[in-house]
Amino acid sequence: MTVRQQSLRDRQVGRPRLLLQLCLNVDADNASLPASLEKIFNLNHTSAEPSAVQHDPAAANGLIPQATPVLNSDGDPIWKVLVFDNLGKEIVSSVLRVNDLRRWGVTIHLEYRSINSTRHPIPDVPVLYLLEPTAANLGLINQDLSKSLYSEAYINFLSSIPRPLMEDFAVQIAESGTAESITQVYDQYLNFIVAEPDLFSLGLGKETFWALNSSKANDELIDTLVDRTVNGLFSVVVTMGAIPIIRCPRGGASEQIAQKLDRKLRDHILNSKDNLFSSQGQRAGPGTGMPSSRPVLVIVDRTLDLIPMLSHSWTYQSLVHDVLKMRLNRITVETLVDENNPSKGSTKKAYDLNSSDFFWARNAGVPFPQVAEDIDAELTKYKEEANEITRKTGASSLDDLQPDNPNTSAHQLKAAITLLPELRERKAILDMHMNIATALLKGIKDRQLDNFFQIEENITKQSRTQILELLNDDAKGKEPLDKLRLYIIWFLSTEQELSRADMDRFEEALVKAGADTAALNYVKGHVLRAANAYKVREITRMTMMTSAPAQPAPQSAGGDLFRGFNSISNRLTDRLSSGVLGANFENLISGVKNFLPVSKEITITKIVESLMDPASASSSAIAKTEDYLYFDPRSANARGTMPAPSQVRNQQPGSMPGSLGPGTGASFGQRRQTFSEAIVFTVGGGSMDEYGNLQDWAKRTSSGGNAPGPRRRVVYGSTELLNAEEFVIGELARLGRENS
Repeated sequence: MTVRQQSLRDRQVGRPRLLLQLCLNVDADNASLPASLEKIFNLNHTSAEPSAVQHDPAAANGLIPQATPVLNSDGDPIWKVLVFDNLGKEIVSSVLRVNDLRRWGVTIHLEYRSINSTRHPIPDVPVLYLLEPTAANLGLINQDLSKSLYSEAYINFLSSIPRPLMEDFAVQIAESGTAESITQVYDQYLNFIVAEPDLFSLGLGKETFWALNSSKANDELIDTLVDRTVNGLFSVVVTMGAIPIIRCPRGGASEQIAQKLDRKLRDHILNSKDNLFSSQGQRAGPGTGMPSSRPVLVIVDRTLDLIPMLSHSWTYQSLVHDVLKMRLNRITVETLVDENNPSKGSTKKAYDLNSSDFFWARNAGVPFPQVAEDIDAELTKYKEEANEITRKTGASSLDDLQPDNPNTSAHQLKAAITLLPELRERKAILDMHMNIATALLKGIKDRQLDNFFQIEENITKQSRTQILELLNDDAKGKEPLDKLRLYIIWFLSTEQELSRADMDRFEEALVKAGADTAALNYVKGHVLRAANAYKVREITRMTMMTSAPAQPAPQSAGGDLFRGFNSISNRLTDRLSSGVLGANFENLISGVKNFLPVSKEITITKIVESLMDPASASSSAIAKTEDYLYFDPRSANARGTMPAPSQVRNQQPGSMPGSLGPGTGASFGQRRQTFSEAIVFTVGGGSMDEYGNLQDWAKRTSSGGNAPGPRRRVVYGSTELLNAEEFVIGELARLGRENS
């Protein structure tokens, strides 16, 4: 039997992992236990053998395994209260929903908002704390214990609690006399947010890029961000269960993070008798769904390539992130209150998108026209299966098969009982994606995103005149930010010489279009601060100079793929024939171009390829990574001293070789080392485009894909996942105003 390889999400939600227990009055025999969110909700009791979980059919389909809540001595489920802080809330809500919590016996979940927040006592119910180890949170826990709000406390810290804080907490507990109320205290190493099976963020906020590149950010703020990043990456590495080889460019925040993480891993291995990487369940090799070889951790600064943060994409996931502002896998879509009566108006409906959604798991990285076609195919399949059930049972419709329908016979119910729940769930998912596709189509049409994407596909071929005409044309998109994004991408990519007069004309056109050009001040300075005026453009053009895999020419609106849009139109027109949307849906689609994007690797993908598979990488990509630093936490060699925070802010990646510490250069053999697994981390903001591009490359070059070779896996993460609006307005514009 083929065992599915475990993803980062698998191991965070319900896979065995060692955790470190800091004991107050807890039995020392429990100091080493498998851990995950599932374990936490089961009061850190072992529920199922790993082998049983790995062969769970639900897990094989990317679904959350069936919950098995811990039982009391009478055989009844132990009901619990979950209390978390903001980060704990984001971690849980990104992978679990209320129904999942209830299946694990969590009946109430509460968030710590302030020390004055009111919570009523439930003295006969245990409480699970899932929060960061901060002085404020420890004070709140002690306050709860003093008030006897709950029967017993199971304290789970998201990251390792510093010893001074732990000692202060012990003093507080001793003074209040509440030690007997504490049953467990655990370091869980879960301070990262998993959005997709192989996509995570550290939830460090939307100002990380600004802080690391602003002259107004103080050293204390930079130190805090770097330390939180190191702690988050340490937790990711622990959860994945293997000590990686760390690679990063010289200079900037990425080198300081790599050095500190290397030292943290090295100290943990040397100073811990039973370290987090030597326990059962860690990297067991064949038969466990995990590769036995070590992964490579690639840490790069966001300044390496700004274009993915700005570009308009044509894949389903990226469009949802850009147009519908997806946050923690949740979006809000405006839908009709009554499809059959549009006069009742519309309402906003929230949807959750995660890997348990079969359609999202299959189509997230697919070009939007193909998504439209797949919706049509799935609806056709549903209709055929529903007709087959009604034909076999003799019912006129699925509604006639309801258990409370007096006309439903026992024979009909028996025949349909195993099929109806799955069919109804599938139909609900398809209806949701129909509504999402409708909202995306409206956004594409209103903002003319198809035109922007098509221009960006051939951005280096655009002349100054063409770009200026687009900026001045009021009919080319209603959103000024889209024009600003396009112009910045062209500015960073073009080989044409731009005079001061040219720049002034472009900025005047952007201001006339209604765009805030503050971000341009930073981008222009970013280019000039490079070692030479063309260095940034050279990096961002790297992928354009390399040969992309051969792809069919983009299809026109009359191509075969357009039947996907036409089919969706027909479906919605049938459903909403009496509504305004249904009547005008053909007009909505008619202006949307239907083509497939050319497959190509963007800058970060080329860099990862050169580090994972140097033999197949292009010479230009290898040249960019030839000077990347090499850290092996298992090595006995020291890696130099820690730099001052001011060096992180003032240095550009790739500048001042070797300035942050000696002895970190890679040998020729290390530079040509190959890997089957990688963790790619961007400091200062992550992009859905980069994540999708890396997944496409890994799939295309893995065994079982389009090419022979090892089975590759790439996990992508960042300090925070941002959409283009958040990055341009919240980060670049703020930096630009400081530079003006």
